[in-house]
Order: sequence, then C-alpha cells, then structure tokens
Amino acid sequence: MAATTVIIYSLTTCGWSAKAKAFFRDRGLSPYVIEYDMADADLQRKLAAEMREHGAEGFPFVKIDGHVVRGYSPADYERLLKG
Repeated sequence: MAATTVIIYSLTTCGWSAKAKAFFRDRGLSPYVIEYDMADADLQRKLAAEMREHGAEGFPFVKIDGHVVRGYSPADYERLLKG
C-alpha cells in the first residue's frame, strides 16, 4: 500500500489550521505543512493562486494524495484517507 501524502497550507495563527494538523498527526500521519504567513512573497503568490484556482478563500487548504479539501472538514479527510 502506498503512503498517503498530506499537504496543508496553514496560517500559524489559525485555529482551524491547528485542528487540521492535529487531525492528521492524531492518526499517525506526518503532513507536510506550509505556513503561509511564514513563506516569502513569491511562495505566498504561488500558494494564493493555487488556492484561488480551487475556490478556496481561507485556511486550512488541504491536499490528500492530490485531492483538495477547502477548510477544516474531518469527514472529507476521513473519506479521502480511506481511498
């Protein structure tokens, strides 16, 4: 079975982002986290463009094996983790 890849675009000050990170860590997964507010301006532009492309207006922005979930949505996370 292939490893699950989880990427989270997060804000360090966002409670929902913290919940998303904890959700995956509580399940033994180590998400790759990009803290938007800690990124340089060029990376912020790239992340913002990708988020807009997927209709996301806030954080967290989560990708599970390439599937996008906008916001904190444990039900969607579970569904995608089960494949």
